[in-house]
Amino acid sequence: MAGLTEEQIGEYREAFSLFDRVGDGKIECDQIGCLLRSLGLNPTGAEVKKIEKDVDPKGIARVSFEEFLPIYTSAYQKKQTGSADEFVEGLRVFDRDGTGTVLAAELRSVLMSLGEKLSDEEVTTLFAPVDDSSGHINYEELVKVVLSN
Repeated sequence: MAGLTEEQIGEYREAFSLFDRVGDGKIECDQIGCLLRSLGLNPTGAEVKKIEKDVDPKGIARVSFEEFLPIYTSAYQKKQTGSADEFVEGLRVFDRDGTGTVLAAELRSVLMSLGEKLSDEEVTTLFAPVDDSSGHINYEELVKVVLSN
């Protein structure tokens, strides 16, 4: 599978085998969500149902590792990229006036204190392409810049 190392594939195969209750190299479709979560992903219930329906519309099939690996890769890529709309919606929470901008200081504080904390230098670098020195950041432009890099 493109983009995965042999070591990663080996780790995923090992995790997959833990879910193989029968020992035939396959897992039940309804275990896909749990397996994805055990591998560090966090698909929503709706995403898992869609995957299960796409893989097995009748709900009776078992999935081999070779069939699972593209499912994992797709879910991983979705986790990594997210959509521009999702990012914009997340930032819109800070747009109290509905102007399409957020206070740079407030966003800086959030980025430096929550989740994967960024350093002051990282935030400055992140804001540089969209900072017009007004004290506000156009968050749609920020998302475009971030996703283009």
